[in-house]
Amino acid sequence: MSAAVRAGEPVERPAPSARTRAAFEAAKGFMPLDEGLALYAAAAEAALLGLPLLEIGTYCGRSTLLLADAARAAGVTVVTVDHHRGSEEQQPGWEYHDPELVDPRVGRMDTLPAFRRTLHAAGLEEHVVALVGRSPQIAALWGTPLGLVFVDGGHTEEHATADYEGWTPHLAPGGLLAIHDVFPDPADGGQAPHHIHERALASGAFTPLPATGSLRLLRRR
Repeated sequence: MSAAVRAGEPVERPAPSARTRAAFEAAKGFMPLDEGLALYAAAAEAALLGLPLLEIGTYCGRSTLLLADAARAAGVTVVTVDHHRGSEEQQPGWEYHDPELVDPRVGRMDTLPAFRRTLHAAGLEEHVVALVGRSPQIAALWGTPLGLVFVDGGHTEEHATADYEGWTPHLAPGGLLAIHDVFPDPADGGQAPHHIHERALASGAFTPLPATGSLRLLRRR
């Protein structure tokens, strides 16, 4: 038995390339590094199924980079879904609003240009398909099994529930469901992601995996 797999010793997780990590840390977004590295490791595992990896909630592409790096290594594709007008808390007057992301010609949020710059900086454009539109509308048209579904879109009950109901039916057996911003304590954050996480557990269709921060991972049985 090699030293790397002896009982009781930690197994080194896969990690993104130095270029991808640097681009991740430079990109606009809200995912901390430890959660990002956990997401990358999950994506690297899920990509071995040979199926696309799907992200709901692109924003400026910070987490997309990690998925794309894992997809590139496995020869699969990342699909990322967003209307690019910003979620509720990113609108003017709210806590996470960034005025640099407002298109002055139309007076509305537009994160698509920033997303494209993020992918370009990491050299990962050819590994990502960006779908611009509402998640439920796209999910209703989707028909391909997925190796990973990463839910990180709107955090209202309506939006989180629609993302869960629209996309988890496409997750292949053995695939991974990742949910971001899961806060069991309401004092720490909104409850909609927590509620869909609890719903997934209660369904009996998923096995929970170790959590990192607010990132929850579950495997489809």
